[in-house]
Amino acid sequence: MENTTKKYWKGIEEYRNDIEVVKNAEREFNLEDLDGGTHRRDFLKMLGFGVTAVSLAACDAPVRKTIPYLNKPESVEPGVPNFFATTYAEGGEFSPVLVKTVEGRPIKIEGNKLSKISNGGVSARVHASVLSLYDNEKLKGPQKGGEDISWEDLDKEVVAGLSSANNIRIVSSSVFSPTTNKVIADFKAKYPSAVHVTYDANGLTGMVDANAESFGKAAIPSYRFDNADVILGVNCDFLGTWLSADEFSTQWAKGRRLESGKDGKHTMSRHYQFETGLTTTGAAADYRGMIKPSEEGAFLVALYNKLSGSAIGNSSFKSELLDKCAKDLKAAAGKSLVVSGSNDKNIQVLVNGINSLLGSYGSTISFSKTYNTRKGTSAELNTFVSDLTSGKVDAVIFMDTNPVYTHPKGAQLAEAIAKVKTSVSFADRADETAAECKYIAPAPHYLESWNDAEPISGSYALQQPTISLIYNTRQPQSSLLSWAGLDADYHKYLKSNWKSSILSGKSWVSALHDGVYETGVSASEEPSLSSDLGSAAAAISSIKDGGLEVSVFESIAIGTGRQANNPWLQELPDPISKVTWENTLAISQKTANELGFEKGDWAKLSANGYEIELPILIQPGQAHNTVSVAMGYGRTAAGKAGNVGANANPFMSNVNWVGGASLEKTKSGYTLAQTQTHETVMGRQAVVQESILSEYVKNNKAGRFEPMIETSEGAVKPYTISLWNGHEKKNHSWGMVIDLNTCTGCASCLVSCQAENNIPVVGKKEVVRAREMHWIRLDRYYSTDADTEYSINPSHLEKMEHASENPEVVIQPMMCQHCSNAPCETVCPVLATTHSSEGLNQMTYNRCVGTRYCANNCPYKVRRFNWWKYYENEQFDYHMNNELGRMVLNPDVTVRSRGVIEKCSMCVQRIQAGKLQAKKEKRRPVDGEIEVACSQSCPTGAIVFGDMLDPESRISKTLAREKEGRAFHVLEEINVQPQISYLTKIRNKDLEDSKAAHIHAAEAHHEEPAHETEEHHTEEQHG
Repeated sequence: MENTTKKYWKGIEEYRNDIEVVKNAEREFNLEDLDGGTHRRDFLKMLGFGVTAVSLAACDAPVRKTIPYLNKPESVEPGVPNFFATTYAEGGEFSPVLVKTVEGRPIKIEGNKLSKISNGGVSARVHASVLSLYDNEKLKGPQKGGEDISWEDLDKEVVAGLSSANNIRIVSSSVFSPTTNKVIADFKAKYPSAVHVTYDANGLTGMVDANAESFGKAAIPSYRFDNADVILGVNCDFLGTWLSADEFSTQWAKGRRLESGKDGKHTMSRHYQFETGLTTTGAAADYRGMIKPSEEGAFLVALYNKLSGSAIGNSSFKSELLDKCAKDLKAAAGKSLVVSGSNDKNIQVLVNGINSLLGSYGSTISFSKTYNTRKGTSAELNTFVSDLTSGKVDAVIFMDTNPVYTHPKGAQLAEAIAKVKTSVSFADRADETAAECKYIAPAPHYLESWNDAEPISGSYALQQPTISLIYNTRQPQSSLLSWAGLDADYHKYLKSNWKSSILSGKSWVSALHDGVYETGVSASEEPSLSSDLGSAAAAISSIKDGGLEVSVFESIAIGTGRQANNPWLQELPDPISKVTWENTLAISQKTANELGFEKGDWAKLSANGYEIELPILIQPGQAHNTVSVAMGYGRTAAGKAGNVGANANPFMSNVNWVGGASLEKTKSGYTLAQTQTHETVMGRQAVVQESILSEYVKNNKAGRFEPMIETSEGAVKPYTISLWNGHEKKNHSWGMVIDLNTCTGCASCLVSCQAENNIPVVGKKEVVRAREMHWIRLDRYYSTDADTEYSINPSHLEKMEHASENPEVVIQPMMCQHCSNAPCETVCPVLATTHSSEGLNQMTYNRCVGTRYCANNCPYKVRRFNWWKYYENEQFDYHMNNELGRMVLNPDVTVRSRGVIEKCSMCVQRIQAGKLQAKKEKRRPVDGEIEVACSQSCPTGAIVFGDMLDPESRISKTLAREKEGRAFHVLEEINVQPQISYLTKIRNKDLEDSKAAHIHAAEAHHEEPAHETEEHHTEEQHG
C-alpha cells in the first residue's frame, strides 16, 4: 500500500493490546460462563445434545394458532407482500416511507423514492419504528388516575373540565401537519382561552430567533450541501441528527462521489468540522478540529474577522486549521456553506453574517423554502411552566411531547401538573408526563393513523394506517374534534381539507398512492442581512471558559428518547463509540490522565445543581477538559428495555452545554457493552485503503494495495494461483460495491438488515460477552499519526503506543463477503455452508450442528453463533417473547434457534422473489428491481447491489470503471475472491497535511500535547 504511515485500530484497548482484547482474540467463542469454559471440541457434549438432537432443534418451527380465511380480503394473498405509502412524522423527525405488510401486519419500512426530500433514504430510527408498533407495554385503552375508563366517560369528563376552564394550554412538539393545525384552530375556536405552546426536545430555538433578528423571518431556511464546494460544520452533526440528516446526507454524498477513468468525476467538496465530541459528521470530514463549547463563539468571531478583514468582538482564538478553513471558504465564495448546531442566538446571528459575507444565500441556503420542523421555542415552554406553577392554567393537554422528561425544568413541571384541574396526555403509555396527568387518552402508532405533513413549505406527505388498531386507542385529532363538538372522523376531515386546500383539483387517490405531493414554491428574493453583528460578537465575548464543560448531544440510535423502549435501537452500537444499552461520560485520554480515570471507572458528574452517575468512556477525538453525554437515556417510564442510562437533559438550559462541572470517581472494574473490538482484525494489512484527492487525480489507483505472489515465473496476482476449481456462474453473479467515500456510519443498513432477516436482540449481558447477532457491522477504524514502518528503535516503538488525540476515522461496513473460494465451506463437516451457482455463500440451518469451524475459519469474522433460543425466552425479554412482538417477524426468513451459525445471506429471499416475478413475466430481472435490505436503506447510496453478469447493471458499470481505479477486495492477498468490493477512501486534504501530524484546534487551548501527559499512564498500564 503506498504512503502507508498509519496504523488502524478499532479502539484504545486494541491499540494498546490490553489483556482483555488479547483474551478475546485468542478465545473467539466466549465460553467462560458455560460449564467452566468448555473447549470447542467438547461443544456438543457441553450442551447435552447428540448431533441428531442439535439438527432437530435447528429446524424446529412449531405452528401455533393457524386461522384460515373465511372471506379473504381482495388485496391479501398469502405469502405476497403489499406496500403502502405513508409518513413517519414524529417529534420533529420526518421521512416518507413505504411499509411492507404481510397478511395485514407491517413488518418492514422501506424508503419512498418519490420523495424529493429523502430520495428514498431511511434513518435507523425510522427503520426501527415498525418494532415500536408491537410494543406490548403500551396502554391498552384510556385511563383516569391509573385506572381504566371508557372513552365515553373520558370525553364527558374532559369536556366538562374544558368548558369550566378559563385558561387552557395545548402543549406539543412542532406541528408540521397542516390538517392537525386546522384541528387545533377549530378547537381554539370552541375554547377561546386555549393557547398552543410548541416545544421540541432538541429544537432549533437559537436559529429561529437569529433569523427573525437577521432577516425578519422566524424560520429555518433550506440547505443545499450538494451546491457547496467548501462546507464548515461547527458542533453540527448534519449527517447524523441535525434538522434533516437523511436529506443532507444525500446532498453531501453527491459532492463526495468520485469516478475513475479519463472522463470520470475527479472533484469533490472539502469538508471542515469543528466540534467537541467526535460525531459521524466529524468522522466524515476532511479536516476536523476540537473545540470546547465555550470556544464555539470565539471561533466564529475569529473566522468572521479573517473573512471580512474587520475586528468585531474580542476573540483570541487562533489555530492553523482556522486560517486554512477561512482561506478555502473565501476562495469558494458563492459555493460555500457554514452551519452551526448551537442554540445560542448570538452565535447563529454570527453564522448568518458569515454566510451572507460568503454569498451563500440563494446558492447553498434559501428562504424560498423553509422547514416547519423543530421550530418550537424554549421561551414558550418556560412561560408555560411559569403560568402552570403560579396556578394560572386550569386545563392542559399534552400532544406528542414529554416535557417532564425532556425539559430541564421537568421536576418542577411534574409538581405543577398534579395541581391542574384537568390534565390530559395523548401518550401511548404512562410516560413521565402522562403519569402526572389526570387522564391519558392514548394515541395509536403512526402506522395505525391518518395524518399529513408539510415538513418543508410546498412539500406535502400523507400518512395512512397500514394495520387496524391493535388496542383501544384514538388519534389526538379525533379527540380534539370530539371535544370541540365536531365530527370526530379524522379521515373524513383530512380528506376534505386536502381537497379544499391542497390538491387544487388533483386526485386524492393518486396523492395517497404516491404518499408525497409537491405544490412547488415560487422562488423569491433572498432577504438581506440586517442584524448588528457587533452586538452579537460582544455578547459572545462575554462567554468565558467554563473549566470542565458538559456537552449534551443527540445520539443516532436513541435520539431524544421517544423510542427508548425499542430494543433494536438500544442494541444498535453507536457508530463512533460502539457502546450499546447505555449512555456514557466521554472524555479525552488527556483529561482522563489529569483526573485519574481509567477504562472501567464510573463517575459522578455534577454541574448546574444536578448530578448523574455513568461509566467513563475514554474517547479519541474528544476535546480536552470536556465531557460529552447523550440525551435520550435515563427514562423512568419508557418500559423494560428503555429504562436504562441516566438523564442528561437537566444539564441544558437555553443551550446544550454547561460549564463548571466536576467528575468524581465512584467505582471501578466495569465492562461496557461495547462492540468496537469484537471480531478484531488487528495485525492484518490492506483492510482499509485510502488516499488523498491530489494523489488520486494523478493516479486513480492511489492508496490501493495490490498484493503480488512470487513464483518461478515472477510476481503474479494472488487470484491467478489457486487449488480450487472455481464455481461457474452461468446465469447470475450477485455482488456489492461499497463506497467508503460516501458511507457515514449512519447504521440505517444495520437496522434494515435486522428487520428484514429476523435478527434477534441479545441484551447488554450478551453483548459484553461479544455475542451480538447483527449480520452487518460497521467497523470504525481510528488511525494514529505515528510512523508504523518497522524500526529497531525503542523511542519509535514508544511513539507507536500513543493513540492520536484527534484521529482520522474510516467506517467500513462488513458482512459476509460471499467468497468464491470460501474458507468456511471447506471445513464444514456436514455441508451446512455451501456455494450457490449465483455466487452466494449459503447456510442450511437444519444441517448445521454448531461446530463453529466455519466461524473459526472466516477471515472476516462475520459469522454469528446462536448461543440461546432468543425468541419465546423470558431471559431475552425484547418483544420476541410475546405474541404481539413476534408479529414483526418476516415469514420469508427462518427464525433461527439455538446451536446454529448464521450470517448475511445477501437477502436471498428478496433475490428469489425478484427472480420469480421476472420468470412469471417471462423476462430477466431488471437492474434495480431487486434490492437487498442494506442497499435499499442507505441514504447516501454508498452500497450498490446487483448482478455482475448483467453488463448494463450499475454494479457492472461501476466495477468496469473502478477496476483500474478505486475498487479493491478486503484481504485480497489470501485469494478468497469475495463478491463484495470496496472503493478506496479519498480525503480532500492537501498532501503536506496528510503526511504531517493532524492540525487541530487544541492549539487554542494553550495546552501541552496529550502524548506527553499520556506517557506515564501508558508505562503504568504496561508495567
